[in-house]
Amino acid sequence: MDNKIIAIIIAIIVVAVGAFLIFGGGGEEVTIGYLPSDHDAALFVADAQGKYAENGIKTKLVQFNNGGDLMTAMASGDVDVGYVGITPVLSSIAKGVPVKVISAAQTEGSGIVVAKDSGISSVQDLAGKKIATPGEASIQHMLLTYYLEQNGMSIDDLKVSAMKVPSMNDALKTGKIDGMITFEPYVSIAEKNGAKVLTDSADILPNHPCCVVVASDKFIENHPNETQKILEIHKNATDFINSNPDEAAALLPKDIVSDVEVEKKAMAGFPFISGLDDSYKQDVMDFMDLEVDLGILKKPISQDKIFWEGS
Repeated sequence: MDNKIIAIIIAIIVVAVGAFLIFGGGGEEVTIGYLPSDHDAALFVADAQGKYAENGIKTKLVQFNNGGDLMTAMASGDVDVGYVGITPVLSSIAKGVPVKVISAAQTEGSGIVVAKDSGISSVQDLAGKKIATPGEASIQHMLLTYYLEQNGMSIDDLKVSAMKVPSMNDALKTGKIDGMITFEPYVSIAEKNGAKVLTDSADILPNHPCCVVVASDKFIENHPNETQKILEIHKNATDFINSNPDEAAALLPKDIVSDVEVEKKAMAGFPFISGLDDSYKQDVMDFMDLEVDLGILKKPISQDKIFWEGS
């Protein structure tokens, strides 16, 4: 056989093998970051129902301790899409991380929980107490800061520490902390174990945006069709949750949901949403202005830097 023909055949084989390795024989692998929270229920439901595979999208789901860590991974290019709180997203965008919010995921869904024997029955009682948050970059830390300032107090009045959310309940039960501000389902789990919910985030800041779906600018630019498919999958999974909440609760990962009955109650306590309508965008912009007032953000961010216009 002619050497040129052999060379062409080898080149074709190399390209084909390379394409298979890159695209896995059925779409490029998409790395999706998430937190150990039922706020990301739409992701879990879609994954459990095989909706990504049905749409030709190969996914790799990666769990992060908090939104700050997830956004750091997005900044380094290790994560393409993320289910994450709006506070670390806004902070990352303000620092120049090239990401966009492509959909809402849910609102509210956090709470301040205190040990039953902590002696805490009001916000003023938090002074001097050991309170855990998921980290300074988290929306929960921001909500605590806002709640205290609304009541004439400061975060400096408390002994605040960052802690992995799944570890908080054990720390509360063993007395290592007096209280915590955390997300569901850990609020409901703590309450079932005898702890007291001091206040819910719906009372701190009604209808506040919480988790959103974000994608890197690079992923959106290189994969606009896949981005749209992911949005459709997210919407359909959200609709399924709202129509079949009990069934959806049973589909969540066992390392997050240890008690399905508790989870059903937790998921009924806050709204699951999708899309980016004008009303939701304004809620995010108002939330951003509040973060500027609190000093969490140095200056406002323009809307076109936050939201993907194709969504």
